[in-house]
Amino acid sequence: MVLIALGATLTYLLLPADSVTLGRVAQVIAAGTAVLSASVIRTAVRRGESWTGGAPLALAMLLLGAADVMFLLMDLAGARYAPRAVDAAFIVLLVPLLALARNEFRAHFEPVDRREIAADVMLVAAAAASILYVLLRPENATPVTSLSTAVWAVLAAAQLTIFSALFLWVPSRVHALQFLLFAALGVATAVFGWQWTHGTFVGTSAWVDLPLMLCPIGFAIMATQLRGYQAGEVVRVRPRSWARPVLTSAAVLMACAALALIAILDDSQGVTGLQSTTLIILLGVAIAVRILANQITSSQAHTEVQSALAGKEMALRETDDALDRVREANETLRGSEEHLRLVFDAAVDGIVELDERGTVVRANQAFAQMVGLDRTQIEGQLWTVLAAAVTGADAAFGVLPSSGPAQIQRIEGQPLYLESRVSEIPGSPPRTLMMVRDVTAGRVADQTIRSLFQFLQDRDEDRTRLLRRTNAAIESERNRIARDLHDGPVQGVSAASLSLEAALLMIKAGDTQRGIEVLGKIREELTMEADALRRLMSGLRPPVLEERGLVPALRETLKKFGEEHRVHTELTGAVQSNLPDDLETLAYRVVQEALSNAGKHADAVSLLVSVDADETSIRIEVQDDGAGFESDKAREFLKMGRVGLASMRERVELASGTFIVRSSPGRGTHIMATLPIETSNSAPDLVVVDPVA
Repeated sequence: MVLIALGATLTYLLLPADSVTLGRVAQVIAAGTAVLSASVIRTAVRRGESWTGGAPLALAMLLLGAADVMFLLMDLAGARYAPRAVDAAFIVLLVPLLALARNEFRAHFEPVDRREIAADVMLVAAAAASILYVLLRPENATPVTSLSTAVWAVLAAAQLTIFSALFLWVPSRVHALQFLLFAALGVATAVFGWQWTHGTFVGTSAWVDLPLMLCPIGFAIMATQLRGYQAGEVVRVRPRSWARPVLTSAAVLMACAALALIAILDDSQGVTGLQSTTLIILLGVAIAVRILANQITSSQAHTEVQSALAGKEMALRETDDALDRVREANETLRGSEEHLRLVFDAAVDGIVELDERGTVVRANQAFAQMVGLDRTQIEGQLWTVLAAAVTGADAAFGVLPSSGPAQIQRIEGQPLYLESRVSEIPGSPPRTLMMVRDVTAGRVADQTIRSLFQFLQDRDEDRTRLLRRTNAAIESERNRIARDLHDGPVQGVSAASLSLEAALLMIKAGDTQRGIEVLGKIREELTMEADALRRLMSGLRPPVLEERGLVPALRETLKKFGEEHRVHTELTGAVQSNLPDDLETLAYRVVQEALSNAGKHADAVSLLVSVDADETSIRIEVQDDGAGFESDKAREFLKMGRVGLASMRERVELASGTFIVRSSPGRGTHIMATLPIETSNSAPDLVVVDPVA
């Protein structure tokens, strides 16, 4: 931007003195720098690199560039430079100036000061505008010329006065540059207004052209390079002791000078009585507004002083009342100090007072009993020393004033659990009050509740697991019965039905003899199937088991098994007490399933069954000398639910018993099941062990 300024200046100075060419080039440069400046400032505001108050400044530069373009078009069109009614439109340049001033005043002044400063600035601006109007207005001016003169006078006065007052109150680099730039534009505006209204403007003037070319560049530099403007210098300031009198005095002097100048130059400048009256009225209104602002401020200050005095009186009365209450409280304290000491000593919870160094100032009897020490051994000791002297105290006891929970392990009995609550005692020096509570009973109860809850959860899981196993066992038993019925009686009955159909056809065909022979075979088949159904019913619940008990039922089952598989069988042991029916059935099923497995897979020569029972449990052992199997595969069989091992395991688990399998290839299989007569809720155990060599 500095290079652009230098280039514009050199271009202007090196051009020929031809007023037409020089004026047009100056207008092009001024319009270009104004638009460029507006673009740079607006971009900086959008990026957050400049204070948001720069937006009105960008608008002012844009309007200034538009004015330069308008004059250039007038020059190119050959229009005569003379005041016109449309000159009143230039008053719009005042809008961004006032917006910029408003933003600056809001950023730097408190509301109360802002009102008085604005009133002083308005009075100075009105006086300056009146003076400039009188000086710029030509003799015998027409109404149009007077209107144009008023516009240029107001614009010049606003630029000269508003930002000079701001610099007077906040004399920073930014405001100094801002004042100089606007002052230059104000002077240029005043010079242009004089030439314009007097008809001496010929398209160019160094007093006008150079400020219009260089000031926009200066504003762009201020908005993008100066740190103060980038930060906005949003710093509230209080009025200086000399700034307010200076500004107010300047406003009054300017107003008086304006009135005197109107009176002196009334005849020489041709100012009419109406115009003089109007200017005087405007100045009077400005002075009245300034006086009104001063009166409002004085009234507010007086009200605030009265409120402060009333508050002071009220505070003094409240202080006296507080002193009276303090005296009464001191008297009451003297009478209740002994009572408080009794309460301190009689408290159930431990109470300890610590000073700022952690020394025990006093402790009550309850705390002394908790730690097992005498109060004389506690008071006057540092807490760290006391923690080391307490027998059985854990590491947390040493930081009890800050941590909360601690534990003291007694020599005999339940550990002592402690919890502390700490509060600060205001004073000089400050102290700490610690309440120590014995929470042993609550801690024990909590642990007991947790244990019971865990126990109930375990029992609920066991119950759920047993229900699932019961359902699985019932379903497995149903499947086995269905298979037995399908493979046995159902097949036989179906075959008999077909044979009956054949016999019926033979009899109808006249072959009665063969039909009778077929009926005889059908009778034999039905007899065999009836026997099979009886055996199936006997397997579900042998009649001998209900009528005579477990041992006779096992003896009869072993006899049939030996005859069917040509195996030597033997039953040993005895039942010493009457067993529940369901337990007898379970023991019988275990032996029955073991015999079924041995018949299918063992290929044994001999088989031994042992049953022993007492008042608490019944023990069943089934041992054969068959082929056996690898013991590690037994676990796979059990997990997969295959063969009879899974069935026996489920039956025993439902009765909370234990199930053991011992086997190895070529050495037979040994099955042991123990069933408690009084079942417990404990989970059943399944043990598969390798045979002992």
